[in-house]
Amino acid sequence: MNPESLFSLSDHLERLSQDGDPLEVLGATVDFEYFRGWLVEGLGYGDGSKGGRPPFDPVSMFKVLIVQAQHNLSDVKMEFMIRDRLSWMRFFGFDLGGRMPDENTIRHFRNRMIETGTLKRVMKAFDWQLHKKGYIPMSGQLIDATLVPAPKQRNNDGEKE
Repeated sequence: MNPESLFSLSDHLERLSQDGDPLEVLGATVDFEYFRGWLVEGLGYGDGSKGGRPPFDPVSMFKVLIVQAQHNLSDVKMEFMIRDRLSWMRFFGFDLGGRMPDENTIRHFRNRMIETGTLKRVMKAFDWQLHKKGYIPMSGQLIDATLVPAPKQRNNDGEKE
């Protein structure tokens, strides 16, 4: 990659932001770090003292599951899309040319989340955060990563009864 293309990449991502990248809106709406404790505890991540390849960041992997569900993608297709979409890489916190999860990693992470009951717990909290910010939670699924604002009730107290 030539040095000019690095600036082009930065300009490209900046343009996506200016155009209203829906994943940036999602990231600004939902505090994904809120889930870290539950994810680490539920998945039983150790301190890394046993060695081996370090696991992917659990918050990044949770974001992968959210986007995968939003777009109804298989694990194979999700692996491809993570490598293909710069805006997705940015949202997940993956570096261009860096290590990214493959289909088996995605499947294993999701299955482990289901087995431990962690997925149900964090999805409930995910929906709660969306609702708290005035969006309609759809069991963790957002149409096209676009947040849907909840309709605001405009009648006064007398009309509510």
